[in-house]
Amino acid sequence: MSTTLTPTVLPDSAPADSRRILAMVVLGALAAFALVGPLVLADPGAQDLGRYLEAPSLAEPLGRDEYGRSVLARLAHATRLSLLLGVVCVVTALVLGTATGVLAAWRGGWVDAVLRAVSEAFVAIPALLVVLLFSALSESGSLLTLYVGLALVQWVEYFRVVRARAALVLGGPAVEAARLLGLGWAHLVARHLWPAVRPLLLTLASLGMVTSILAMSTLGFVKVGLQPPRAELGLMVTEAFPFHDVAPWLSIAPVAVLFLLTAGFLGLRHKEVTP
Repeated sequence: MSTTLTPTVLPDSAPADSRRILAMVVLGALAAFALVGPLVLADPGAQDLGRYLEAPSLAEPLGRDEYGRSVLARLAHATRLSLLLGVVCVVTALVLGTATGVLAAWRGGWVDAVLRAVSEAFVAIPALLVVLLFSALSESGSLLTLYVGLALVQWVEYFRVVRARAALVLGGPAVEAARLLGLGWAHLVARHLWPAVRPLLLTLASLGMVTSILAMSTLGFVKVGLQPPRAELGLMVTEAFPFHDVAPWLSIAPVAVLFLLTAGFLGLRHKEVTP
């Protein structure tokens, strides 16, 4: 008696695809705003005290702040800064964590033990504390120290996930058969490892972007990260607080961008289906 296997159609596949498309549209619009805005808008640091807390208008859709600076121009520069720093941090953590995770699973033995011990040491320390420590190393809130701190707290997640999946794949019968056939490491990585870890890396990268952007804005909000007069989303929210009753648009704009960035990157998460 023969049994025919038919593929299972997930009922939520269509909503998941629609969610990802909507997320890509939102992120694409924000990326375009971050890239084009700083090129065509006014200088974000240019002050005009005669336009103190100017209300939104056609010329200035988001009005002016307490120094007469264009809120729209500052928002464009702040969005670009958040996206660029998030991408750099995520790429660094992804490359470092993936490389060490594959190395630990491939080599095993003392290499695996040492890398696991290092990762557990990072897990034992609260992530925000690590970022705060690196931010404290620079009195002026340097981008470099903030980048190093954010990258260091994220690489361990890639390491642990990639190591676990790589160990499972490398110990499977397909890889054993490929090794018996004399196929090299390039074939193993391209044919077996990369397809197994790719959806996981996409999800981790999306969450990493959210972590980087929110961590940077949180540090700016409590004024221990980047310092004025730099245009940064968390700083813009803090600076707008004293004027929330007379100029609510000052705080609504950066909060809205943070919300859209968070929702957009969370919408890119890949839902892995196990057979």
